[in-house]
Amino acid sequence: MHNFPQLQRLFLAYLEQNQFQSKPHNLYAPVNYIMELGGKRARPVLLLLGYQLFDDHVARALPAAYAIELFHNFSLVHDDIMDEAPLRRGRPAVHERYGTNAGILSGDVMLIYVYQFLLQVDRPDLLPELLQTFNQTAIGVCEGQQYDVDFEQRNDVTIPEYLHMIELKTAILLAAALKIGGMIGGANAEQAQHLYEFGRNIGLAFQVQDDLLDTFGDPEKFGKKVGGDIAQNKKTLLFLQAQAVANEHQRAELDQLFFGTGVGEAQKIARVTELFVECGVKESAAVLQRQYQATAFEHLAAVGVGQERKAPLIELAELLLGRES
Repeated sequence: MHNFPQLQRLFLAYLEQNQFQSKPHNLYAPVNYIMELGGKRARPVLLLLGYQLFDDHVARALPAAYAIELFHNFSLVHDDIMDEAPLRRGRPAVHERYGTNAGILSGDVMLIYVYQFLLQVDRPDLLPELLQTFNQTAIGVCEGQQYDVDFEQRNDVTIPEYLHMIELKTAILLAAALKIGGMIGGANAEQAQHLYEFGRNIGLAFQVQDDLLDTFGDPEKFGKKVGGDIAQNKKTLLFLQAQAVANEHQRAELDQLFFGTGVGEAQKIARVTELFVECGVKESAAVLQRQYQATAFEHLAAVGVGQERKAPLIELAELLLGRES
């Protein structure tokens, strides 16, 4: 049995062995650049952990794990272009370093190579179902990104709409990684679906926690400026919950701070944070996060394998949900 750091190293070695050496250089250099920028590699490792629940020969799942990481990074390349984001993981974003056209085209080829690596999975009997699972997930991620863009122009976003958006944009790729790994490892349909629901609920809990950390996290541990979502007028869960429960005066002030002008950034962050505290949204968001977490572990408990096989997956989930950064 492998733990998270061991599977991380196994995946990184596979990534190193599968760098893109083809020509033209200007197409593939941006691909290698984004793939080497780092990150926890949580999605490919989740796929390997899903596989490991049912089979010990985890290297067999590496092509699928690589496919999932390729897709994730493809989405980052295109998201950064759409958001005009200058940095990715503290380094220049692909479009900043290589140009927008290179970012678009290199992202496109990454998406195509996802299918090349899925075809390398040594389970031809599973290929139609694997492709269907991946395709549904990829479509959902694109839909989630579009909802996120649309919400920037709307002042009437509801909490259910927001939760659906983060489910599509973030949670379902974690869910699909676990399900695909389990399927390749030998999970039956019921077990694979429980793994999917485990990953989906962990992803939702993770994103709710991210909203909380952005406003209430310790700046020294969070690793970036606390209050960034407030400064950018993002309609996070905290903002939507505050809107829902605020009294008339609080709602008017909140709307003025978010949609009005003339307030300095530091003053805005401080006052919005105070309003969030007054409205009790820190507590209500934390309750929702715990509900998602509890539901996730109920689904994992229903996967019929020994507890010792689940231990590395539980350890990773608790690491993700117990983070302060």
